[in-house]
Amino acid sequence: MLYCVEMNVAIPHGLDPDTVAKLKADEKARAQELQRQGKWLHLWRVAGRYANISVFDVETHDELHDILSGLPLFPFMTMRVTPLARHPSAIG
Repeated sequence: MLYCVEMNVAIPHGLDPDTVAKLKADEKARAQELQRQGKWLHLWRVAGRYANISVFDVETHDELHDILSGLPLFPFMTMRVTPLARHPSAIG
């Protein structure tokens, strides 16, 4: 099942810089691991914002929820999840 997920990140300004650096490093490592597993198919930066648009390929809604809620930056994110279905006019 494919999902488009828009993630917006808002890290509190007063958070310890070392904590922020660790969270960002952990987030990058987790995102790359999920990409290598074939779960996180696309990862696109939204220009001018601390945000991304991503496409996930997972087996169930619960699997997607577990992945998203397990991201290190999850406590600082708002997300919009859109289930995707193949368009009848799409080729390939």
